[in-house]
Amino acid sequence: MTISSDHVGPSVGENLRTILAEESGEVTAVGFDEESTGELIEILAESEEPPRVRLLVGGDVLKWLRDDFMLASTAAELLDAGTLAVRASEQLDGTLVVADEAIISLLRSDSGHSAAFVTDEEEFVAAVRERWNSLWEDGEAFNLRTPAYSQVLDSLGDEFSSEVQSDFQTMLESVENMDDDMDELDEVGLSLLVAAKHEQLLYDISHWGEDADVASKATFSRKKTLFEEQGLLETEKVPIDVGRPRLRLLLGEERLREADADELASVAHEMLSAVPA
Repeated sequence: MTISSDHVGPSVGENLRTILAEESGEVTAVGFDEESTGELIEILAESEEPPRVRLLVGGDVLKWLRDDFMLASTAAELLDAGTLAVRASEQLDGTLVVADEAIISLLRSDSGHSAAFVTDEEEFVAAVRERWNSLWEDGEAFNLRTPAYSQVLDSLGDEFSSEVQSDFQTMLESVENMDDDMDELDEVGLSLLVAAKHEQLLYDISHWGEDADVASKATFSRKKTLFEEQGLLETEKVPIDVGRPRLRLLLGEERLREADADELASVAHEMLSAVPA
């Protein structure tokens, strides 16, 4: 069943929630911007029985998505489940949801409110659906290069402990709720901080990160050096039987060591913000 009447909601996300709740087949979401794309992914992830969605948007939107680890890893989860498919196209005009029985045009006012205008005339719907099916086929495949969210968490728990897994998840969620983004507190930075909280080895966390497709060992090493310079991390040498000693990661200040997992990223954010540019 498809939404059958025009609808005005407080946001595009709320209208999407209403639309998708009525769909059980496949829909094509066209021309979404960054905010709408993020809302779509969150709605699909929260839904117990989501429809299958083909997302056809500009390449810049998908690049933005790839840079947001938590959102991209959630999208990767949906891709693996067959709930979501993504392609890039620059031949987009308007923001639409193309369903089997209707075309829903989404508009946003300056105040942020959104209107969903529904067209269900059979011949028109069929013609529009044919057009967007063709543009979907011509769309460019896009690789998020991001592992699925559950895969990251499960592998972290398997490699270290459930406490490390839980703290990493808590820190990711706390960063998502911050008012401003900070590039240093990405998935690599948070991995290093949670590893230091549990006094793990740099070798082990970077090896995990590379195996889980989070980032390369070199990326972990560079971020570790940056955090050392800014006082967030310290290291101590751990002798091994053969080869160079390995480095144990430690939190660099008492404020960090006293912080719970849901506060750790916020304290790190304050410290990074205080560092002169």
